[in-house]
Amino acid sequence: MQNSKIYSFIFICSVIFILSCSKSFLTEAPRTTTIEDLINNPKDGAQRLIGSVYSKLYDWNVHGFSWIGISSITSDDADKGSDPGDTGTDKDKLDAWTFDATGFSFDEEWTGNYEGIGRVAYALQYFPTMDISATEKDRYIGEAKLMRAYFYWNLVRSFGGVPKIDKVLESQEDLIAASTRASASEIYAFIEEDLNDAIIKLPLTVPVSDQGRVTKGAAQALLAKVSLYQQKWALVKANCDAIIGSAQYSLLPDYASIWKESGEFSSESIWEVNAIGTSPNKGIEGYFVTQASRGPGGLGWGFNTPSVNLYNAYEPGDLRRDATIIRRGETLWDGFVISSGAPNQYYNYKSYVSKTQESFDGDDWQSNKNLRIFRYGEILLMKAEAENELNDTTAAKVALNQLRTRAGLLPINAISQADMRNSIYKERRVEMAFEHDRMFDLRRTGRAASVLQALGLPYISPKNDLFPIPQNQINKSQNRITQNIGY
Repeated sequence: MQNSKIYSFIFICSVIFILSCSKSFLTEAPRTTTIEDLINNPKDGAQRLIGSVYSKLYDWNVHGFSWIGISSITSDDADKGSDPGDTGTDKDKLDAWTFDATGFSFDEEWTGNYEGIGRVAYALQYFPTMDISATEKDRYIGEAKLMRAYFYWNLVRSFGGVPKIDKVLESQEDLIAASTRASASEIYAFIEEDLNDAIIKLPLTVPVSDQGRVTKGAAQALLAKVSLYQQKWALVKANCDAIIGSAQYSLLPDYASIWKESGEFSSESIWEVNAIGTSPNKGIEGYFVTQASRGPGGLGWGFNTPSVNLYNAYEPGDLRRDATIIRRGETLWDGFVISSGAPNQYYNYKSYVSKTQESFDGDDWQSNKNLRIFRYGEILLMKAEAENELNDTTAAKVALNQLRTRAGLLPINAISQADMRNSIYKERRVEMAFEHDRMFDLRRTGRAASVLQALGLPYISPKNDLFPIPQNQINKSQNRITQNIGY
């Protein structure tokens, strides 16, 4: 963290993208602007200010290669992939659990999420002063608070307690306070406060022109998930029930269609990062190309490849496996053939972009691949887990079997709470593979050490139950930020 006012100012004052979140709005070019330009512009200043927060979701250091490494390559679902000699800077160390506090990916994720938090701080400071309607003001504040909660959510589940920044940093005292770790419980409470306010302020639905902007359902989904990690089962159930009871969402009949352009903003979608693949591109930097198949005729770098362990975790006949895992030599849905000489046996199907059947203008770096942050399928998984922990195994089965039926599987008939818990864990893995949750799921359920050690990985609990605080950030804070245990 910077030791000057520049630390907070760079988040928003350099380049602010004009975007609402609709694909058409994203085609507008970025403009260089200042805070004064925005607050004195009643026509679109507030929209551009919230747009600067949304635009952070596309950045390499929030949802790009480092996040893929931290959330997926570290888990039993994925291997590093690519060629053996291509380390991906530090992805080989993430895969082998030999990283330390100097890891590049950790510093990138810390920086990216705090840049998002800084942009939110500016937005929340200036929205109340802007000449917009009370309804618009509430919505913008709700959107900003939800996204601040999301940035903090990614930080707290990665690093534990982190500095709490709830305003623009304007004094040396502010900077010192922002260079001191709050406890994880304090960060969780802050997230919950933001989300509870967002739920009140956000609309239930948005028009097609605003697809990608967050809604009440997105705030409820994140609050349910935050509660899940804290084992606040009644709150998980309450928020999942609210989402289900809203009648705004349902499962898509075809699981494979979720991950195609045609499946964007479907009945299953609760929150997606909206990307475009037509000029000028506005997509998540490198998300597609870093994971696309490698080798003769390949499309990309070939990282984050499905493991044999994951492939074997699917039951015979589970339709989700072929929708999640690309096999070497396979002909894909659009006719593209993965080379039989590809260096990796498997590739991630959920990140695949068709260059012939979907929007694509030749820019591999910013493709049209939307990132599904929350979808209805996960709501059913969270509801099942909460119901089971609240001793209603029957309700848990009802929720879980909706997913199994879609996957072409027979319903489960587990009776005991323990059997149901194991069934939920298994279903969550195969339903949510490559959706950036597996490593965190293993940790929150206390299974990380046993699962990864069984694969020969040197996972040590409690040390590895959190990632290390980036040493670069400790240095910038003049050692005010303390390191996690064991690092």
